[in-house]
Amino acid sequence: MDFLLDPDHCYPALLARDARFDGQWFVGVTSTGVYCRPICRVRTPRRENCRFFPSATLAEAARFRPCLKCRPELAPAARPWSTMDAAEVLAREAARWLDECAPEDASLPALAAHLGVSERHVRRVFTAVHGVAPLQYLQTRRLLLAKQLLTDTRLSIAEVALAAGFSSLRRFNAAFLEHYRLSPTALRKGGSDTDTASGRPGLAPSPALRERAGGEGEGSTAALQTAELRLDLRPPFQGTALLAFLAARAVPGVEQVDVERLTLSRSVRLVRPGQPDLLGWLNLRLSPDGAERPQVRLSLSPSLWPAIAPLMPRLRRWLDLDADPQAIAAALGEDLGPAAAGLRLPGSLDRFELAIRAVLGQQVTVAAARTLATRLIAKFGEPLPDSAGAPPGVTHVFPTPATLAAATVDDIAPIGMPGRRAEALIHLARQWPTLAFAQGRGTVEEAIAELAALPGLGPWTAHYMLMRGWSWPDAYLPGDVVLKQCLEQRAGTPLRPRELIAAAEHFAPYRSYAVLQLWREAALKPRKGTTP
Repeated sequence: MDFLLDPDHCYPALLARDARFDGQWFVGVTSTGVYCRPICRVRTPRRENCRFFPSATLAEAARFRPCLKCRPELAPAARPWSTMDAAEVLAREAARWLDECAPEDASLPALAAHLGVSERHVRRVFTAVHGVAPLQYLQTRRLLLAKQLLTDTRLSIAEVALAAGFSSLRRFNAAFLEHYRLSPTALRKGGSDTDTASGRPGLAPSPALRERAGGEGEGSTAALQTAELRLDLRPPFQGTALLAFLAARAVPGVEQVDVERLTLSRSVRLVRPGQPDLLGWLNLRLSPDGAERPQVRLSLSPSLWPAIAPLMPRLRRWLDLDADPQAIAAALGEDLGPAAAGLRLPGSLDRFELAIRAVLGQQVTVAAARTLATRLIAKFGEPLPDSAGAPPGVTHVFPTPATLAAATVDDIAPIGMPGRRAEALIHLARQWPTLAFAQGRGTVEEAIAELAALPGLGPWTAHYMLMRGWSWPDAYLPGDVVLKQCLEQRAGTPLRPRELIAAAEHFAPYRSYAVLQLWREAALKPRKGTTP
């Protein structure tokens, strides 16, 4: 299969440095051996010297190395969610698993076991869809992350290698030199103890990473300073709307949102099979609405640096940083598209937390659901270690499935939960390890059926959990009172259930964004009913 893209379509966008195509494809320049993003500010190469690839992995497979100016490792990812056959669904889930699994767990046998297919089948399907084998895809992801860490932090070379997922410094140096034709030291050569882009102090080596690296590096916990990683995205970006949605649902102790300052902080629990959970915090700073080159700046607690590889794609999904605003606005049409341009679908860092909060929010207002979640944290939450260094107001992490599974109805009832809903919450926690939804396996239809079959969870809750837990862009929430009122107002007449579904189909395959926009409009004009 030929994975090169048509230059007749790509070269004009390259000339215009069109940000709409950032991350959708990359251009390899044969005269330099370098590949760039469409927005690269260097002199535009001649058309006959350009080769256009749909992914960075394919560009590197063709022996191009990443540009040091536009930095392809920062480009938003392409996330195809339109109609796909079974092979494409399998290949997409395989790529997601490789993006988010712990480095020590990443292997072809583990990937095949997660997908429930043979190693030969997953290799064949993955290569047919992505153009490279799974481990070659993983190698590119690791090298690009390492390149970003070398550029944006002052982690030692050994720490960068381990954080990016390489088992040894020797293998990292060899892979970096082979693919990029320069050493990690050469990439950083000429740098100082400050971030050359911002002039901020660099990051002293993390004790956790030093331990994994065999004691390399200098510094101590007291001397540790926080670096910022840059996360790019396609404009436009309605960061204020995203934070306003999260602020209305923010649970004190776990998260803090400042819409005016465009900042978001929260605690994080990363589960590592067979190892203790990693607990820590993160802080995000968003670009103002209307910025020509919007981005998000990320800082982390020292405890989370060893897990930066699986954490980064989760962060991007949580804030929907890989969304394609142009495609979404086109699908929403003239009715909703202009107002929703740059709208992002708030996802989740922790599917279990999202699922529990969805149960807490059933049949109550947003404010009431937030109150219940606050009480749940006060009773079952785990204090954040070393919270003195955390952002103000971030003191606890959300309870684990095991903690809530061990609770009784009498334990939960005092927070204000009816008995049946408390039973549903406990049952969900007990079933969590066996749910395909928890691991992201299977199709959307299978996940909805699995969730809706649980006691106390109906179709609305199941669709909402998929909409935010899986960042599913085409969710329609059956029975939602606010959506019904908004759609009927647009139709000018009452609508039956089938007619409501048909009216929402107009916004496919991005109905989740239509839901968000209709909720926003309803918030400006209060109506009867609740939203989650």
